[in-house]
This record gives sequence, structure tokens and C-alpha cells, in this order.
Amino acid sequence: MTDSPLPDYAIEVTGLDKVYAASGKMPAKRALKGIDLKIPRGSIFGLLGPNGAGKSTFINILAGLVVKTGGQAKIWGMDIDQYPRASRAAIGVVNQEITMDPFFTPQEALDLMAGFYGVPKSERRTMEILKAVGLDDKADAYVRQLSGGMKRRLMVAKALVHNPPVLILDEPTAGVDVELRRSLWEYVRELHAAGTTIILTTHYLEEAEELCDEIAIVNHGEIIASEPTPQLLKRLDHKTLVIDPREALTAVPDTLSDLDADLREDGALVITYRSSETGIGRLLDRVRDAGIGIADLETEEPDLEDVFVAMTSDAA
Repeated sequence: MTDSPLPDYAIEVTGLDKVYAASGKMPAKRALKGIDLKIPRGSIFGLLGPNGAGKSTFINILAGLVVKTGGQAKIWGMDIDQYPRASRAAIGVVNQEITMDPFFTPQEALDLMAGFYGVPKSERRTMEILKAVGLDDKADAYVRQLSGGMKRRLMVAKALVHNPPVLILDEPTAGVDVELRRSLWEYVRELHAAGTTIILTTHYLEEAEELCDEIAIVNHGEIIASEPTPQLLKRLDHKTLVIDPREALTAVPDTLSDLDADLREDGALVITYRSSETGIGRLLDRVRDAGIGIADLETEEPDLEDVFVAMTSDAA
């Protein structure tokens, strides 16, 4: 690593392609189809997509576990072909699977990993990192004695031993309880505040919406969207107007039959509309003209799950 200016992008890939050769009865598969992606330095970037979309292949190419078929990839401004050791030293990867020797202690596991990265003993931050992830009191326990949540935190700790500027979290909260998920979220925010670029893959859309500045959606080996999170949420041009009528309705009035309107079990009148085509004022005028008194109303915005389902369904 040199003292050169910090790069604009933590990760930058151009035309990244991966074809897995045919094997036995399995035909050749093009897992990545020439993707272009720029992940800004200092962001929390979400990488979402259904199973088999290409997320793991993308991560494994960056980690040096899979050899790309074509294209270019840079980590922290360094081409992974020209500077393989330095570029991979710039990232830490927390895999979805928990992999570690059950007869090591957390302290031994971190010291071993630091040795793999060539971190001198005098520069190792083993206890500092264990304390940061709440495992300093378990430093001398065997890994096999740790709970699932503790093992998950230890995986994060192992990825931090060489102080990488980029951290990739692959499904970091899969299978953990809500309390631990929240504590991991908080720690991710602390890492981000300290200057670490975070790349997060997750199936918990609430997690991505809560944490991520920007989100890319991968489907069938292609990037089908890559935008700031608020902008991505606006990709679905619909809102839901929920009206609590003064008097109970038994059916949607015929004069509103041309709208996407329905009655909920709680008696609320629900109208789904495109905000670019219909203003809420016009809708309320229509409701009043239908003789419906309005006791209360609210609008519901689409969430990330709506966007994800709509976009991956359209691209299927």
C-alpha cells in the first residue's frame, strides 16, 4: 500500500464476466454477464439479488477464490490482476458460512489470520478487535464453546485483523436472532463512521433499507439497477391511499370502480395509484363525490421489498 491519493471508488469493475465450464451433465453457465459497477469509497453499499443471481461469484472473484473469465476489477484503485496481493489485502470478507477450527480460541484464531496477512506481532490488534465485537471475555474459550451469534461476530473480527479499508459482509445476520442482528447493525455503523467502506449482501430487505446508502440489484448475472436507496425506492411509481370512512362501507362505490380500490377487513378504503399520473387531491375529490366522509387518511410508500420483487420479476 502506498501513500497515493485515496481512490474515488472502493470497488470498480468493468465488463466483469465469468463462465463456469461444463462439468459432467452440468452445462456451461455464464454466472456474470459483463457487469459494470462502481462502489463509492466510504459508502455502505447493498448488493441484492435472488439465489443464483451471481452475488457470490462477484464476491469470490474479488476475494481471489474464483478466476474471472473477462473484464477488469479494481479494489481500492488496484487492479486485481496487476496487484493481486495488495488489492486483496485491501478487503476483508465475512462469508455466510461459519468456518473456523473449533479447537482454537478466538485469540488464537485472530492471531493466525493476522499471520496469514503478514501483520507483525507488534502491530496486531487482537484484543482490541475482540473487545470491539464483544468477545474479549471469550478470548481464551474454545470456538466450539461459543454460541452461533458469537461465532458470527468472530467471523467479522477475523476479517478485520489486517485493518482493511473495505469490508464485504455476505449475509452477516443469516440465522441470528433479532437482538444480535440489531447489535451487528450498530457495529457496522461504527465501522462505517470510522471510514470503512461496507459492502453488504443480504436477504433481509429491511436490513438493506436500514443500512445502505446505495443498492445494486443483481439478477441472472446482470446489474439491473444501481442507485441511491431513496432513488431506488422511487422506481416503483405507486402509492397507497388508506382512507378511514366516517361510516362503514359494505362495498367500493360504483363511481370508483375505475380505480384500483378495495376494502380492507378493518373497513378502510384502500386506493393504489400512480403518483405521476394522479394527484392525491383528485383522488380525495373523487372519494368525496362518491359520498364518502373521511374520518382519517394516510399514504403508504413502497418499500424495498416491493421494488426488489417487481424488478426481479420483470427481468425473469
